[in-house]
Amino acid sequence: MPTKRAVLEHLTRPELQELVTRFDVEVADRRVKDDLVGALAASRKVQLAPILGDLARERLKELCRALDLDDGGREKALLIERLLGAKPTGTTAEPEPPPPAPSSPPPSPRRSRPSEPKSGGGDLGFERKLFLAADKMRNNMDAAEYKHVVLGLVFLKYISDAFEEIHAKLVEQSEQGADPEDRDEYRAERVFWVPKESRWKYIQAQAKQANVGQTLDDAMVAIERDNPSLKGVLPKNYGRPTLDKQRLGELVDLIGTIGFGSRENQSKDILGRVYEYFLGEFALAEGKKGGQFYTPGSVVRVLVEMLAPYKGRVYDPCCGSGGMFVQSEKFIESHGGRIGDISVYGQESNPTTWRLAKMNLAIRGIEANLGSDNADTFHRDQHPDLKADYVLANPPFNDSDWGGDRLREDVRWKYGVPPARNANFAWVQHFIHHLAPAGQAGFVLANGSMSSNQSGEGEIRKALVEADLVDCMVALPGQLFYSTQIPACLWFLARDKRNGRFRDRRGHVLFIDARKLGRMIDRVQRELTDEDVARIAATYHAWRGDKGAGKYEDMAGFCKSATLEEIRAHQHVLTPGRYVGAEDVEDEDEPFEVKFPKLVTKLEAQFAASFDLDAEIRRNLARLTHAD
Repeated sequence: MPTKRAVLEHLTRPELQELVTRFDVEVADRRVKDDLVGALAASRKVQLAPILGDLARERLKELCRALDLDDGGREKALLIERLLGAKPTGTTAEPEPPPPAPSSPPPSPRRSRPSEPKSGGGDLGFERKLFLAADKMRNNMDAAEYKHVVLGLVFLKYISDAFEEIHAKLVEQSEQGADPEDRDEYRAERVFWVPKESRWKYIQAQAKQANVGQTLDDAMVAIERDNPSLKGVLPKNYGRPTLDKQRLGELVDLIGTIGFGSRENQSKDILGRVYEYFLGEFALAEGKKGGQFYTPGSVVRVLVEMLAPYKGRVYDPCCGSGGMFVQSEKFIESHGGRIGDISVYGQESNPTTWRLAKMNLAIRGIEANLGSDNADTFHRDQHPDLKADYVLANPPFNDSDWGGDRLREDVRWKYGVPPARNANFAWVQHFIHHLAPAGQAGFVLANGSMSSNQSGEGEIRKALVEADLVDCMVALPGQLFYSTQIPACLWFLARDKRNGRFRDRRGHVLFIDARKLGRMIDRVQRELTDEDVARIAATYHAWRGDKGAGKYEDMAGFCKSATLEEIRAHQHVLTPGRYVGAEDVEDEDEPFEVKFPKLVTKLEAQFAASFDLDAEIRRNLARLTHAD
């Protein structure tokens, strides 16, 4: 079994230097590899599992070979288990499958999610059952490609069902002069016009035909033609030769099972849930790539619940598939507000992700300005004059390829020029630039943003603190994100800490250490529970003085209200662990000389149980061996 030090010794010096920054580890000399290895190996907060999880598969294979371990297999999880010295999850290793035909990319590994989704109505777990059925049909297609096939059909089913609902009403009212073919009737209800060749009943009637792919492409083209806001958004490559038409027809039939229910639970709500659930599952399947379009729901809920965007302009300049906006609308509805109380503005640079966002928001009935097309936020700001009441965002972590060298004199850099090789503080200052005078921002960043002093980042962070913009910092538990194992945190900024909505918080910052919260939903993924989200949000609301939120109190090991003087004493490092202290340990009022023998007895009983269990396992293995 390789030791932690042995694995670290085979990492490059730049890789080790990055880890030192990520985990905030003190090291004698960052230029000396032995010093880096020694400091990381000695630190308890540096664990191998998240480090290995963030490496590419080929890099993991290199480490396996360097440590004389088997480097076979296609899945990263298997390579990581070998490097960690863990036993394989199966009794025998599966042989590596042969490479697929050149026309088909290798399928993404299917990762299981044991916890059932929480449904807002309809059948419990319906989304999961539907996804599993759809996933069986993807054959050897990569998840990154298959998601567009599936989500495009879900969207088509949604707009067709919404259209048919209005159409049926107009038919009933035709004697009173209503015209089912009057497009203005549908626009008045904020429903897309669906031409006859695009309606689901026509599509499903063609599902068994060999040309079903072309039928779907024609349907998408017709919808874009008659609905300019969807131009360039819908997938139109169902007719490509590499897509199995029999499986495509089966998928059409499967999605056709999503039908009408009561008014409250009919297709708009159910299909919205299905679309959101599918986005999450595809992000899980794609792993690191999935993080480009999807932020885990529990993280989004923390941001939204803490900021509480009841009314105003909401902006996400790196909006992915639009999850922040969907959750904001859910928040408003759950608190008795109206969807129209917020205006949504977003931007996304990736063209396929931008299209996913347009469909995601349309399926939820959310009107949004995502710009005329996909565009780079730093270099082609689609909303240059926007001043938002709320900014919610999850920008790419530590992005080194953002073109910062071409923006050295940009007007947004009021607190310092961000380093050209790391966009973290470029994003922070972009958020601030777009905040209204009383605006607030909540966003995700890598942990290094709280303590890094490289390339002027420390000076920018100091300037933000001294400008009294930082309102709250939250340290998150690890393994929340599909895209990276880099530890993450939440920043909350407030333009005006005394604007009258809440108490005067000038000169103070709230620190919350949530690293111990959350639960594992599988062996590599963690999520924050509803109780965790509520606890974090309630702490912040009590601290800032929300009406009815109760009285705030510091809690050792979890939260601390710190003054600017205390932050200056820590050289403007914003890591919550430096401020909240250690968790209080309850005094059990039992002398050590009494308690220790009890613990020894308990341990001996556990050893005995372990011995019995080991013997039982060996007997079972022997029976299996003889049976063969």
